[in-house]
Amino acid sequence: MDAIESSKVSDGIDAPLWMFWKRRRYMVVAMAFLGYFNVYSLRVNLSVAIVAMTELREVVHPNGTVGFEREFDWSSSVQGYVLSSFFYGYIFTQVLGGYLSNKFGGTNVFGVGIGGTAILTLLTPVLTRQGAGWLIAVRILEGAFEGVTFPCGHAMWSVWAPPSERSRISSIAFTGAFAGTVVAMTLSGVLAESWGWESVFYFFGVVACLWYMAWLLLVRKSPEHDFRMSQKEKDFIMVTSGRQEKDVENVKHPWMAMLTSKPVIAMSIASIVEDWGYYTLLTGLPTFLKTVLNFDLQESGFLSALPYLAMGILLSASGYLADWLQIRGYLTTTQVRKYFTCGAFLGQLICMMIGALVLSPAPTILCVTIAVGLGGVAWCGYLLNPLDLSPKSSGVLMGISNGFAAISGVIGPIVTGYITTNNTEDEWRTVFYIAVGIYIVGTLVYWFWASGELQPWSLEMTQQKNQTRNETNYISSIESKQV
Repeated sequence: MDAIESSKVSDGIDAPLWMFWKRRRYMVVAMAFLGYFNVYSLRVNLSVAIVAMTELREVVHPNGTVGFEREFDWSSSVQGYVLSSFFYGYIFTQVLGGYLSNKFGGTNVFGVGIGGTAILTLLTPVLTRQGAGWLIAVRILEGAFEGVTFPCGHAMWSVWAPPSERSRISSIAFTGAFAGTVVAMTLSGVLAESWGWESVFYFFGVVACLWYMAWLLLVRKSPEHDFRMSQKEKDFIMVTSGRQEKDVENVKHPWMAMLTSKPVIAMSIASIVEDWGYYTLLTGLPTFLKTVLNFDLQESGFLSALPYLAMGILLSASGYLADWLQIRGYLTTTQVRKYFTCGAFLGQLICMMIGALVLSPAPTILCVTIAVGLGGVAWCGYLLNPLDLSPKSSGVLMGISNGFAAISGVIGPIVTGYITTNNTEDEWRTVFYIAVGIYIVGTLVYWFWASGELQPWSLEMTQQKNQTRNETNYISSIESKQV
């Protein structure tokens, strides 16, 4: 059942939409929002903390003289490796996350991914004092745990979200990532200045552990396993999603067809492109604001958060707009995905170009804020593609595209670190220009190759063909007997 048809079916619950606790699927969305909040707060806190860890501080020596020292005297290239190390582990658990979510349930694997990252975050200060290598090692492990979270998210929504609500439900949940980014970047500067850089990891680690305990208590594997859900809501989700309670969960994915599919390739390239701009700024923006635009640590943390606040707002609004355009029949799913993704990419490359040319505080911050904010619009395009192409394989498809995208998280900070060895304006202009070129490539590829339709190789399409074939054979057998 498509989005337009499912929108005409009521879930039978007599309560306004704002009373989300009356609908169990909305409770899952609310908890997933907080889950992605923790995913990104645990991911980005190092971007601000590393500024405090490596900045020159006044030190009074035993003989009474005053000097300036860094607690961790790491070069810009070493800092680049530290900031990118998270993605070394993140790459290798993307497809695994999709596979495990099919086998054990997206909600179960999602919780374990965040809970494991939280525990490792609490160990970070102790291990960091043993050397940069230890910090890199723990960040690799954190990346491995968090690598499963986005593939699990798509697997969750393939069973929890009716087709007519998938864009808005996904966008609301994913908005938690930007809320986490905003809070982490803003609060990390305050925590580091007031109680030392170690407090950044202790605070967000504890918050994530508390969330994991709540997740275990409140969220179940699927509507079929949720004893708190009303039968009306359960039937609504099952019918509109075209599922049955006895559907086989250990599915066999058409790997070769998926990996050679043009829409999957387009989706993966779009993920690489968006994540290049996103993670280059996510890891480098605090340093850029402090060294080039001369803001202090707390100001850098606050201003670094602004673009992600804009991204979260635009993501939520775009999710509702995408569903509305499809339900009203103004645009097809393919058109929505292409217009949102390519339109956002064009806006981003224009803003990045202007910001690089001007490179003064107010205009550059405005351009960067708009550029990153438009990423929220793009997310309602390419990031939701897996649910369009094959819902039953959506977790694996998300793992494939997000796995390729993680390459940007690995390479981007390292490239930035090597380019900005002296943190001059010209060096940072080069960083911006590289992002512009990558956005151009992504726009062209996605426009010509992307699709928002169920693919011929999808498990759903295969089942439909088999069902039609069986019905045809059955009718033929009946007719032959009559003859």
